[in-house]
Amino acid sequence: MFDPRLQAKILNVVDVSYGGENGFNQAIELSAEILSNVKFIQEKRLIGKFFEEISQDTGKYVFGVDDTIKALEMGAVETLIVWENLDINRHTLKNSVTNEIVIKFLNKDQENDQSNFKDTATSAELEVQEKMPLLEWFANEYRNFGCSLEFVTNRSQEGSQFCRGFGGIGGILRYQLDMRSFDEPSDEGEFFEDSD
Repeated sequence: MFDPRLQAKILNVVDVSYGGENGFNQAIELSAEILSNVKFIQEKRLIGKFFEEISQDTGKYVFGVDDTIKALEMGAVETLIVWENLDINRHTLKNSVTNEIVIKFLNKDQENDQSNFKDTATSAELEVQEKMPLLEWFANEYRNFGCSLEFVTNRSQEGSQFCRGFGGIGGILRYQLDMRSFDEPSDEGEFFEDSD
């Protein structure tokens, strides 16, 4: 009697003791493992697609904070993949001498290094205008770059490899892009370079 189109979508059948909302909540609790496995499988498939682009050397992938941000700004990223515990902050800094605004992406260790808050050319102080977790910034801004945003864990083998080997941030691109042809990223995590 069940519609065959829906029959194909059934993941699990559970017996519940209650009706209505209580029964629905109980069904969700009893299906928690199945539902997490679905997310786990989707994550494996997504990261698998990312690794496939790398292994085939299609040029349709990007990883690392600096390269990923550059690709985002070019509108090249189709799917932005970010580790759900990425511990990097986006700093909007103002040069106290030139009033120039600089954006830097720093992890906790880099934030403790005061040289990241000085302009190397003029030794001017860089005043923090705004500090925001990069994850939060992505969640607010990804639509403006015309991409989809996918959060991944490090609990699967693929997820763990993505976090350890690729810094927990990357993307699948719409078209081939050779990031080596752009300016080399600096050690400070800056992506605006002076062309002196």
